[in-house]
Order: sequence, then C-alpha cells, then structure tokens
Amino acid sequence: MKKSQLILMVTLFSVAILACSPPKGIHESEVTEGSIANNQTLADNSRNSLDWYGVYKGITPCADCEGIETTITLKRNSTFKRSLKYLGKNENSFFDEGNFEWDETGSYVTLMGKEGTTQMYQVGENVIFHLDQEGNRITGELANMYRLQKNPVDFRLENKKWVLIELRGKPVEKKEGQSEGFIEFDMETGMFSGKNTCNNFFGQYELMEGDRIKFGQAGSTLMACPDMTTEQEFMEVLKIADNYNVVDELLSLNRAKMAPLARFELAKVD
Repeated sequence: MKKSQLILMVTLFSVAILACSPPKGIHESEVTEGSIANNQTLADNSRNSLDWYGVYKGITPCADCEGIETTITLKRNSTFKRSLKYLGKNENSFFDEGNFEWDETGSYVTLMGKEGTTQMYQVGENVIFHLDQEGNRITGELANMYRLQKNPVDFRLENKKWVLIELRGKPVEKKEGQSEGFIEFDMETGMFSGKNTCNNFFGQYELMEGDRIKFGQAGSTLMACPDMTTEQEFMEVLKIADNYNVVDELLSLNRAKMAPLARFELAKVD
C-alpha cells in the first residue's frame, strides 16, 4: 500500500470517529437523537435561556366563584410562593409556599405544596401556563384564562439601592438619631424594602407600561425616633406615587405629571 493511500485512510477514520462523538461538554448518556446535528438542542430551553424567575399573575376560572386571582413567585433557589384569592367569596384567601422542580426538558415546573399537592406549569417567555393533571395545555374557550403573565421588569430601577436625597422639593439632611433613607426594588420577588430614616419598611410593588408603578400597603418596624417628620413624609410618598423616572443615576417618584414627590440617587458601591 502506498504511503499516500495510508494517510488518506487514517484521515477518513479520524473524521468518522469525531462525527460519532458527542459534542464537547455533553456526556454520552445525555445525547439524544438530533443533538449531534444541533449542539444547541440540549441548552435551548426555558430554564436555561429565559429570565423565568419573577412574579406571575392572572385570574383563572373557578367552578363556584367569579374567578381565582392567582399570584405565583418563582425564585432562582427553586422555591415558590403562591396566593389564591377566590373572588366573590367571604373566606377567599389561600397562601402557600414550597419547592418546585423542572422536568428533564427544562420546559415545565411542578410546584409541590406542603400538603403534598402538586401543580404543573409550562414556562414560556414572560408567561406560565396552568396545565391539567396530565401535564397538558388546557384548550377550549377558557384556554387564555389559564395563563399567568409575568410582571414587567426594569433593569434601570430594580436590584439597586436608591438613597433618598429630596422630599417634596426640599433636600433631605441627615439629623441626629436618623439613619440614611433608601429604597430597593427586588426584581425576583416584586418586593420593595428600605429604611425611612427611622424604621425599616417593606411591601409589594408592580411595574406597568409607561414607567408606572403601583405600591402595595407597606409594613414597617415600630421604633420611635427623635424626629419622625422625614419618615412620615417618605411613607406618604409610597402611598400616593404612581409613576417614576430614571435618568442616569437619579430616580424620582411622582404622582401624575406633578413635580417629583421624592428624589433618590444611586448608592455608591464601595
């Protein structure tokens, strides 16, 4: 056999071996039909390619009430919180929390309540679909009511610390016995929290189109401070503000088109 023929046979054998090997980084046991032809098949799913964590809301059908106002928070640590409000009933609220698991395809999650109940959801882009007990999408006239929409997010605003610098047009000066006033918005849980210069506060918020914001009722600690004026004004702003602006490193909370109720600056990172 000529040397050139031998080299050609070795080359073809090497190419054949490479063609039959799984893609780099994928164990042989994970290879499924078509995955070699498309190296992205195993990676492109809801779990890996979407910002799925966050708060989802909707009103699902109810057999003996006006509807079930549903809120589900999916967290990156594989835990969930769920609240159900049965519209038109006297005792109408239910709350639970627990863990959830992804299926092997990374497209579905199963919520596991503390009482052993389970519920599956298909995860899409900014939406989850309530599935039937067999794990199938619900069809028919009410199909659209079995979808929960994810709350809008704003990377300019959320997951940052904003320090209070102005209230109703007046600069905020730190007085003796006061702490720094600030607010933070948690994208994952839809919770706001902070300090009003005296007490810690917290609550739920919701972002809407057009830089609008809705603050839920705020809870707070009950420590007494020498001067409560700034605290009271700060908390009043959170009750009435309905929109916001973020320009560079400044945040303003506003009501309608009036002058800003409060201004904040982005906290400096040490």
